[in-house]
Amino acid sequence: MLFNTPIFFAFFVVFLLIYGVVLLQKRPRLYFILISSLVFYGAWNYRFIPLLVGSSIVDYYLALAIAGAATQQRKKLLLALSVTMNLGILGLFKYADFVLVSVSDFLQVFGVESSLPTLSWVLPVGISFYTFQSLSYTIDVYRGDMKPRRGLLHFTTALAFFPQLVAGPILRAKQILPQFHALPSPTWVGARHGFLLITSGLVKKTIADLLAIPAAVLFEADGPVSMLETWTGVLAFAGQIYGDFAGYTDMAIGLALVIGFKIPPNFNLPYFAISPVDFWRRWHISLSSWLRDYLYISLGGRDKRYRNVMITMLLGGLWHGAAWTFVAWGAFHGVIIMATHFLSGLKLFAGFVASKSRLLRILKWAITFYLVLIGWVLFRATSLDSAFDIIASMHANGALPGAGPVAGRVAVVTLIAVVFMHLQDWFVIAKGEAFERKRWVFWPVLILLQGLCLMTGEPSVEFIYFQF
Repeated sequence: MLFNTPIFFAFFVVFLLIYGVVLLQKRPRLYFILISSLVFYGAWNYRFIPLLVGSSIVDYYLALAIAGAATQQRKKLLLALSVTMNLGILGLFKYADFVLVSVSDFLQVFGVESSLPTLSWVLPVGISFYTFQSLSYTIDVYRGDMKPRRGLLHFTTALAFFPQLVAGPILRAKQILPQFHALPSPTWVGARHGFLLITSGLVKKTIADLLAIPAAVLFEADGPVSMLETWTGVLAFAGQIYGDFAGYTDMAIGLALVIGFKIPPNFNLPYFAISPVDFWRRWHISLSSWLRDYLYISLGGRDKRYRNVMITMLLGGLWHGAAWTFVAWGAFHGVIIMATHFLSGLKLFAGFVASKSRLLRILKWAITFYLVLIGWVLFRATSLDSAFDIIASMHANGALPGAGPVAGRVAVVTLIAVVFMHLQDWFVIAKGEAFERKRWVFWPVLILLQGLCLMTGEPSVEFIYFQF
């Protein structure tokens, strides 16, 4: 079930009626959330429900065992079991074929013909998200950052919680598990803000699906396109992936709020960033903070900053998908983050980095946004060769065809769409609370926007991050 479809709206309305009106005791509500979440997940592919539930059961008991272990060596062994299980499952489903094909291609470079058999397994929806979420629990218990909580039902329900199950945000156990033990009741204040976020996300998703058209003109073209259409396509994909993923996140947070749960934000106006480091503080916050806390710091943090940044970003890129384009995207961001740290340490650039000048901030924003766009080419392209050709076309390197008759108008509409989504986010952050109090305006506007989105959008289009 997709969030932006009538069938999910019907599912959620029935869920709310039963949860808020029929079931008033905590234990029945907890069971109902778990059953509803498994039904929601099973709608994608019911065969992977045992994998989700099994992972939660194993990590739940491993965390208890880690907390009760008599020696540090035994704790390390138990943690290693959790890491091996989680990453092993992720590796088998997501990366096994990628490794086999890459080995085969590598051998062919040396004239060795090989046809290694591939597994061709279906990738379980949301596995990258719930694997990291479950793994963070055992790591936190091992580090002593939280004590294990008793209640397998609570832990399994928190891991399977349907608003954020298939595409995040990646929640830490200490963020969400206490809420399932307390099981907060829905409130009108939370419901109002939740419905505002749901509507905001629905609008962003609708715009993202429309931006997919000019993006496809570039990335799915049989040959080169004009320089204007190249830039339009790259900008369109930047808007598409932001609207798609941030739209899902808005709806996930909003749905949870309506039920009574609080999920932290996953985006903070990322295209307003003024450095690559700032971008990753604003983009997919739950993943970037997870990688920082559980990978970068574990590797030694600033002790070997450049090495650790590159390893973290390479693995962050690979997390997104089993393809060399994602590895290249991660490596590119690793390089520009390292360059940012290096330049900020030079006296020559100290004034530039620290300056509060509006003109310099605009310059830093322009440089950052340009680099982010280059990165999105690597992310979206079907191959590295295609990515390099597109980057060359962005800079008019080579003979390019002329722009089509409507290319200029498409470029303007694309730019307006990307700006609009960020202005919408700013409005929700800065003016949302005041807007929610104007009930006679608030509800009609939300109903109108949701109706327009359902009529003009593409409800059959999945969210991009479902494939990750």
